[in-house]
Amino acid sequence: MKAIVCNEFGLPSSLVLAEVESPKPKEKEVLVSVRACGVNFPDTLIIQGLYQFKPELPFTSGSDIAGIVKEVGEGVTHVKVGDKVFGFVMNGGFAEEVIVPKNVCFLKPPQMDFHIAASFMMAYGTSYHALKDRGNLKEGETLVVLGASGGVGLAAVELGKLMGAKVIAAASSEDKLRLCKQYGADETIDYSKEILKERIKELTEGRGADVIYDPVGGEYSESAIRGMAWEGRYLVVGFAAGDIPKIPLNLPLLKGCDLVGVFWGSFAMKTPKKNMQNTIQLMQWYSEGKLKPHIHNIYPLKGAPKALEEMMQRKVKGKVVIGM
Repeated sequence: MKAIVCNEFGLPSSLVLAEVESPKPKEKEVLVSVRACGVNFPDTLIIQGLYQFKPELPFTSGSDIAGIVKEVGEGVTHVKVGDKVFGFVMNGGFAEEVIVPKNVCFLKPPQMDFHIAASFMMAYGTSYHALKDRGNLKEGETLVVLGASGGVGLAAVELGKLMGAKVIAAASSEDKLRLCKQYGADETIDYSKEILKERIKELTEGRGADVIYDPVGGEYSESAIRGMAWEGRYLVVGFAAGDIPKIPLNLPLLKGCDLVGVFWGSFAMKTPKKNMQNTIQLMQWYSEGKLKPHIHNIYPLKGAPKALEEMMQRKVKGKVVIGM
C-alpha cells in the first residue's frame, strides 16, 4: 500500500510517498481501507519531533480517519468487513490502510460522507470533551475561543453556542472572524489589532470570561487569563503559536480560576465508555443538522505535505482533508 512516510523529523517537504507493507489487525483491532484522513495541527508538530510524544522513525502521521473495514481482529464484534466507519489513531492515517483500535472505531452515519467523517472526531471530540468534561460550561456563561477559525476552534464556537453560552471568537483576521460569525459567534476579537484582555473585559461589561478555550498558546495566553472572571476555567488545548507560555501563578490565585489540561486523545483511549457517550451525543447533533464541519480544502494522498504546509502557514479555516 502507499503511505506518506516521515523518515526523519523535519518540515513537510521532507515527507515522502512510499510503498509500505500492509498492516495486519491483532486482537481488538480493525483494519480500515482509508477513504479520507483529516489534517490536524498536531500533525505538523509530530513530523518535526515537537509534540508531547515522538513516534519511532520511520512513521506515518494522520489521526482522523474514515473508510471501509477490510479485516477485523479477534474480539471485534461491533463492526464487520465492508462496514463504513470513522475513527481515531495516534498515527498512520496518511495511508491507504490503517489499524484502528476497536474502542475508537465507529460506524459512520449514512448521511455523513467520508470527508466530513474524517473532519469530525478530533475537532468535535476535543472541543466537546474540553467544554463539557473539563470546562463544565454552563448555559448563560461566557466562552472565549482563541484560534477560533481553526478546526478545533471553530468546533468549540459551534458547540459553545449549542450548549447555551455567549461565545466570543478571537482570531487573527477579519476574514477568519467572518467565518466564526457564520458558525454562531456572538462577538469577535481581532487580536492582531486589539488587546485581548481589554476587549474581553469590554465585551463582558468588566466581568471577564467564564471559560477560555486556548489551542493557540504563545503570547495570547497570559493576556487571556488576565481577562478571566472569578472562578473561571482556562482550558489548555494546544500550542499552535509554537511557544508554550510560562504563566505567572499569581494570576490563577488572584482570580480563583482553574488552569485545566485537555488531552482528548488520552481521554478517548483511557475512558472509552465516556468517549463513546460524547460521540453518540455529537452524532445526534450532526444528524439533527446542528453541527457542520467546514472543509477548507481536500488534497490527494500525494498532496499531504502541501496540506501540512498550509496548516503551518495558518492559511486553513476549518479543516483540511486528505482524500484517497
